[in-house]
Amino acid sequence: MGELEKEEEMIKGESKKGMGENEEKFNEEVNLDKKYAWNNKYKPRKPKYFNRVHTGYEWNKYNQTHYDHDNPPPKTVQGYKFNIFYPDLIDKSKAPGFKIQKTDNPDVCILRFVAGPPYEDIAFKIVNREWEHSHKKGFKCTFERGIFHLWVNFKRMRYRR
Repeated sequence: MGELEKEEEMIKGESKKGMGENEEKFNEEVNLDKKYAWNNKYKPRKPKYFNRVHTGYEWNKYNQTHYDHDNPPPKTVQGYKFNIFYPDLIDKSKAPGFKIQKTDNPDVCILRFVAGPPYEDIAFKIVNREWEHSHKKGFKCTFERGIFHLWVNFKRMRYRR
């Protein structure tokens, strides 16, 4: 099986899982200009990915008084599911990782995925909110069978008097 066939098979497997009720496909990639030390040894290429953004309504006190189910409030981003495919990593003992970079806009940040040869770094612009790191609340950061999973939900803002 060729390299592209493996990646296409992984993408098909992930897309067969389908979208949740409040999920949409997410592929707003950020361009990165970077030279790699291993450029002359391996041909760098971008990894394939299948990402989702989880949206929903925030029924806080303000929205409860001004909206109802017939006239709902605007949807907000509540989390992301990143599935990045690295089937041909040279050093399989070193798992891919991610870094969060600040931008000029305080409402967004750049989430950068770093793996190693032969893959280039890949980055996405996401909402800059605090993450829920509890496994029970949906956080997942694993690398298994050539797929790096990063599933993140944002903390909910609770209003108090």
